[in-house]
Amino acid sequence: MQIKQLVALSLITLIFAGWAAGLSYVTALTVPVVVGAPVTVEIAKGDSFDRITGKLIAQKLAIKPLWFKCIAFRQNTYQRLKAGEYELPVGATVPQILMLLALGKTKQHAITFPEGWAFKQFIEELNKNQSIGHSAELASAALGSIADASALKKRLSAQGIDIEHPEGQFFPDTYYFAKYTQDVAVLKMAYDKMQRIIAHEWQYKADGLPLKSPYEALILASVIEKETGQKSERPQIAGVFTRRLQAGMMLQTDPTVIYGMGELYHGNISRQDLLTATPYNTYQMIGLPPTPIAMPGQDAIHAALHPDEGDSLYFVARGDGSHVFSATLAAHNQAVNLYQRNRP
Repeated sequence: MQIKQLVALSLITLIFAGWAAGLSYVTALTVPVVVGAPVTVEIAKGDSFDRITGKLIAQKLAIKPLWFKCIAFRQNTYQRLKAGEYELPVGATVPQILMLLALGKTKQHAITFPEGWAFKQFIEELNKNQSIGHSAELASAALGSIADASALKKRLSAQGIDIEHPEGQFFPDTYYFAKYTQDVAVLKMAYDKMQRIIAHEWQYKADGLPLKSPYEALILASVIEKETGQKSERPQIAGVFTRRLQAGMMLQTDPTVIYGMGELYHGNISRQDLLTATPYNTYQMIGLPPTPIAMPGQDAIHAALHPDEGDSLYFVARGDGSHVFSATLAAHNQAVNLYQRNRP
């Protein structure tokens, strides 16, 4: 009788243990282990499955190593977990976490390049972003130095960016990337997007434009971008510059002068600055400057290739961000007196 009781007790114990194990396994399958707030975990290249498990447990996730491994084998993710930085969302279960790591859906970081920024500002923004992998060429880029410019060009070329001058060649936008993505790879995203946009806009450009190539369109678009922040005015300004180019007139636009001054510009343009010849001084030269002077957005690019029709050849700032457009020099001088010199 005692033996039968022991056998019965053992069976009951085994049944209870099996039931408890099954319940524990079901819990591991279905109950969220990320609660309260998202959890960020970084998986290094070469991390073993056990080390990954330990990193998750160190983040206070209620993970049981045995079930974590069993579930990984069951869903065929055990040997497929990818390196990277991951943000585990609130409510995530063990199977969902394993699938996230197996698919390599890493946490995305963002960087924003505003319209009208110069290439130098792009580089500065890249250099201060701690989530980006920094290359020596971009970290120390100084375009005024022949040696640095040469090293930068070589570095960009290795990424598939074959250009003589970087200004205007990268589209201003917000870009998303995984942690430690190289700075040149981020630039490649911006470069590729600019090439797609300018190619599309050039394909559907207006007829009769005084522009010989998409690159010249970028040059003009960059000047338009720097002349006004008002979207509605860009086609009008494009019209003025287009008519001036067609008539063989100088563009006479301050942003090109400022760009040509480089580090010598400190907030104001003097009469001497306007008289000093540089490749970018459009008060001293006819035609477009040799390169873009900033990174134009799509509105400025579209305006350069679809200028407003009309007869205006001049414009002057009102002081509120908008401009007055004039067809004659007399009308323009009157507007200058009114809005720039405070004289009727």
